[in-house]
Amino acid sequence: MAIDASSGRLFVATRRPPLLLAYDTESGKRVSELPICGDTDDLFFDSARKQLYAICGEGKVAVIRQRDPDRYEVIEQVTTAPGARTGLFVPDRSTLFVAAPARIAGAAAVRIYRVQ
Repeated sequence: MAIDASSGRLFVATRRPPLLLAYDTESGKRVSELPICGDTDDLFFDSARKQLYAICGEGKVAVIRQRDPDRYEVIEQVTTAPGARTGLFVPDRSTLFVAAPARIAGAAAVRIYRVQ
């Protein structure tokens, strides 16, 4: 989950089906639903850019733009690594860290992405 306090929106990423759900924190009503990549674990709201970052275990990060508090769109899907679903967004550094697990072909790693 993630929150946009200024717009009063709570975001929930679901796995089955893989969706981003947006709720109005005043009424509790769902205001938006958007398909996203699968196996989401971490979700972050970037208030400076009005974007969400959904880290998906299928090996992608979905970048979702907030057009207004009730409308969202996936603007990009960045390839990470299969199973990479844990991360940390550091707003002051405009940086998203994604933990990629060890696999047969390689060692565990932390991938670093600068957001714009």
